[in-house]
Amino acid sequence: MAEVLVFVDHVDGAVRKPTLELLTLARRIGEPVALAVGAGAEQTASVLAGHGAVRVLTVDAPEFAEYLVVPKVEALQAAVEAVSPVAVLVPSSAEGKEIAARVAVRIGSGLITDAVDLEAGEQGPVATQSAFAASFTTKSRVSKGVPVITVKPNSAAVEPAQAAGAVEALSVSFSERAAGTKVVARTPRESTGRPELTEAAIVVSGGRGVNGAENFAVIEALADSLGAAVGASRAAVDAGWYPHTNQVGQTGKSVSPQLYIASGISGAIQHRAGMQTSKTIVAINKDAEAPIFDLVDYGVVGDLFDVVPQLTEEINTRKG
Repeated sequence: MAEVLVFVDHVDGAVRKPTLELLTLARRIGEPVALAVGAGAEQTASVLAGHGAVRVLTVDAPEFAEYLVVPKVEALQAAVEAVSPVAVLVPSSAEGKEIAARVAVRIGSGLITDAVDLEAGEQGPVATQSAFAASFTTKSRVSKGVPVITVKPNSAAVEPAQAAGAVEALSVSFSERAAGTKVVARTPRESTGRPELTEAAIVVSGGRGVNGAENFAVIEALADSLGAAVGASRAAVDAGWYPHTNQVGQTGKSVSPQLYIASGISGAIQHRAGMQTSKTIVAINKDAEAPIFDLVDYGVVGDLFDVVPQLTEEINTRKG
């Protein structure tokens, strides 16, 4: 069976959920071969094998920690040349899309970004995407070279499937370009204890209607009761009420959770572009004419400061 190359997103050997989703999708079109680079690469093997990877290519070198992006690009390019896959799948993060684009250019192939589904086709893998602020769904395939496809988190359920997961060292010769941009300092991100926004199964977001940074405590309380990530609209971020890293929208992060709760968000097209592919959408807004209600599965017309605390209390009561 043809092989599908999957680029592994991990932190010191801990594999992140979007990679496991990619392995599920890869099994639809071939046998997954995983590429793990950097510190802890070999430690990913057991998890990857448990989710369908027939082989795990590993490579560690100081270049991955000392320089930006290009060493990973060259490792992925070397893996493509070694495996000759029918497709290359990469998590659709900011870094993942940059790696995928650079690799596609280097190997002379077409690129599809932000796919939300993947299926086998007679002439190669067919990717489903949301286009024009998620107003349309398109199906695309690459017509030249090895398809390079980035897939949004939460696009597929993680399905364990035991495979051999044979570990193989990959030889990579780095070019001068790999040392073009050096990392001079790193600052660990302060942990909130909540899930990563783009990977979370549930996201609770607040917008202009929250009316102040101090009032985001209401949004956070609901999120914590659900084990959810916290998001914010551009209006809330621009007002300085919540960090830019939590912005959901066209100029922020795109999310596709199982459940998205929008509180005090009117539903401007910019925000919709970042969350419209969510599986179930709930909106809480006191304006019955707010555009967000045209999009939702469930809508509550009411003051979020009345509705959200009651919802939080009810969830905590049921959990207790």
